Amino acid sequence: MSRFARHRWFVPLLAGASFGDRLVACAGVLVGLAAAAAIMGASGTVAPGLPLLIAPIGASAVLAFAVPASPLAQPWSVIGGNTTSALVGVGVALTVRDPALAAGLAVALAILAMSLARCLHPPGGAVALFAAIGGPTVSVLGYGFALVPVAANSAVLVGAAWLFHRLSGHAYPHRASASAASRQLASEGLLAIDIERAIGDLGETFDIGTEDLAMLVARAEHHAAERRRHG
Repeated sequence: MSRFARHRWFVPLLAGASFGDRLVACAGVLVGLAAAAAIMGASGTVAPGLPLLIAPIGASAVLAFAVPASPLAQPWSVIGGNTTSALVGVGVALTVRDPALAAGLAVALAILAMSLARCLHPPGGAVALFAAIGGPTVSVLGYGFALVPVAANSAVLVGAAWLFHRLSGHAYPHRASASAASRQLASEGLLAIDIERAIGDLGETFDIGTEDLAMLVARAEHHAAERRRHG
């Protein structure tokens, strides 16, 4: 065991990605954000005093390019999550005058709104916070801030991610086959309900779709059987 492996905080949290995959993700972020900034600049739609790209889009890019299979990185999560959060943040800014209360309330309500709209996206919390305490520029734009730059930034980023992943051989938007997952589970003597009950038993939220998890468990069972067979 390496020196770093002894300390759990040095152990990578994401599985399934090689260093090459990470380099591809870095290239994607470079191309995606550069394209988004160029398009926003050429459109002439960004209000004076606002940057071409809002900072939370950088976090959205990490998800869309580095973990494109994550439910949090899907197009509706990126566009819907950021836009919904912006609307919530602006609404809070217009009604709550205390900055500390506005900050906490905006992020809390954004999480609720994204959850109800099935577009939970972590950078949306930063979007809501920026909208709530962004100052006069955001206040002047009002709810228009949710359209430009937030929704526009998000849509361009998703378009760049879609194109880049097609060229690099990754599926985006990610679509796991429920039927394929069921077949693989059945071949190993498991049912989808077993996976759902196991998730319920743990009482945790996992950043992976149920179908993906089912296929992963089925493949693990398959490899375990192969190992025992050749033992």
